[in-house]
Amino acid sequence: MTSIICRPAVPEDAPTIVDFQLLMARETEDVTLDPETCSLGVAAVFEKPSLGCYYVAEKNGRVIASTMITYEWSDWRNGTVWWIQSVYVPPAERRQGVFTALYHYLRQQAESDPHIRGIRLYVDLRNTRAQQVYACLGMNGDHYSVFEWMKS
Repeated sequence: MTSIICRPAVPEDAPTIVDFQLLMARETEDVTLDPETCSLGVAAVFEKPSLGCYYVAEKNGRVIASTMITYEWSDWRNGTVWWIQSVYVPPAERRQGVFTALYHYLRQQAESDPHIRGIRLYVDLRNTRAQQVYACLGMNGDHYSVFEWMKS
């Protein structure tokens, strides 16, 4: 069995991350993203770390998953909460522990940093498979519903 290596993404991973985002938008929301806009958005995260950061999972030297972390200041906890966003694992790599490995890696990073107070994510209510994975990892969705307003 080949091991999965998780690590912070580097700018050279950007084309793969962009591809994953285009695929994820199509698969999860039936949305076709503009590749140029998405490329600029991914590049912005690498250029301005205050926006967030990417992490990837790789197997045999090939990136097989990615996620982005963004930051929320919690005055209640006097620290930062990480938001897991833009998770993508290609279909051929699913159900093989890839996201589990990535989540455990992120959790280790968060636990070792006293300023990180927790990890959150949101999931489409129709995405029951993902919800089952998150529940198996010890996360729960019992406390909040996310409401949003977005410019079109």
